[in-house]
Amino acid sequence: MDRLGSFSNDPSDKPPCRGCSSYLMEPYIKCAECGPPPFFLCLQTSDFPVLDPSWTAQEEMALLEAVMDCGFGNWQDVANQMCTKTKEECEKHYMKHFINNPLFASTLLNLKQAEEAKTADTAIPFHSTDDPPRPTFDSLLSRDMAGYMPARADFIEEFDNYAEWDLRDIDFVEDDSDILHALKMAVVDIYHSRLKERQRRKKIIRDHGLINLRKFQLMERRYPKEVQDLYETMRRFARIVGPVEHDKFIESHALEFELRREIKRLQEYRTAGITNFCSARTYDHLKKTREEERLKRTMLSEVLQYIQDSSACQQWLRRQADIDSGLSPSLPVASNSGRRSAPPLNLTGLPGTEKLNEKEKELCQMVRLVPGAYLEYKSALLNECNKQGGLRLAQARALIKIDVNKTRKIYDFLIREGYITKG
Repeated sequence: MDRLGSFSNDPSDKPPCRGCSSYLMEPYIKCAECGPPPFFLCLQTSDFPVLDPSWTAQEEMALLEAVMDCGFGNWQDVANQMCTKTKEECEKHYMKHFINNPLFASTLLNLKQAEEAKTADTAIPFHSTDDPPRPTFDSLLSRDMAGYMPARADFIEEFDNYAEWDLRDIDFVEDDSDILHALKMAVVDIYHSRLKERQRRKKIIRDHGLINLRKFQLMERRYPKEVQDLYETMRRFARIVGPVEHDKFIESHALEFELRREIKRLQEYRTAGITNFCSARTYDHLKKTREEERLKRTMLSEVLQYIQDSSACQQWLRRQADIDSGLSPSLPVASNSGRRSAPPLNLTGLPGTEKLNEKEKELCQMVRLVPGAYLEYKSALLNECNKQGGLRLAQARALIKIDVNKTRKIYDFLIREGYITKG
């Protein structure tokens, strides 16, 4: 069988069916080998196989009608309506011959392309949208939208808002000299370039959806902290690439971050000798328990510092109660028995610790400075020292806005270790 026949709607214009001797009824098939005259058969009354040797043409038609009546996927209902095939047979046959059949797939593709070509030049129907928001002037919503007025699709204040002022006094007259005329034309060209820049910025805002600032911020917060930092850094390049390419770039890096984190977790399991996920769950539970025990030990060490002073101990207990209840902690504990030195900072697990040598770790512990902040302060002081050829303590205090005593200790340490020189 090669293809379906095509005739008019009048039954008398159609040739008779060779199987039932009546006029052809759609769908019907034409034999590719027989003829002339052509050999036509109705599928509704035929008991020969068409697509599968174990399925007759009548069963094929019954399957299609059952799927239309019961819906795709309801194979038990389809089998009950057919009465001759099981649920598994109906599903397997339909998926094989009507879904995954490359012949039908190519036919459907050609029909779709023909339909698209037919409607390519027709008008696009217009559907009315919701009434755009009209925020009042200088309201919070208006400020969040940068003065954008959706009903007018324009801003209250344009970029380069006074660009037209350069043209207000220009008047082209016939007795202008060539130089004056050229100067006036240059001013007009400059104005056109400023208008192009205004339109370019509007296009960036429209394409990237920057009008709704709150929605934009909510979408940004769905990423991890590291990806949010990358998002903030790469935002300036959004004007170069399109919105789709920019989003794909960020999404790919978010996926890379997730994959790296998962790989690191699996490597940690492998290092610990774990070979299955059941053991991994036990390992995570024990790791969480150890972390909680470590926090309890840290809390106990703080209690021991203030156990001699009842007033300081009461303040510490109130602060811990505030932290446990989710409130902001109260004022730091102050002992009445005299000023006590704070315990050394525990650097375990803090970012940047692996980049410090032993002396720098000791400095951060005694000064109670996190490694990341120390590395930033050190880099800033080194850069300024290289620019000036030396660095004074007053300059160091102007660069890093922290406690002056901590600045002095960092400055003396860098001088002593030879990282910087005195100015």
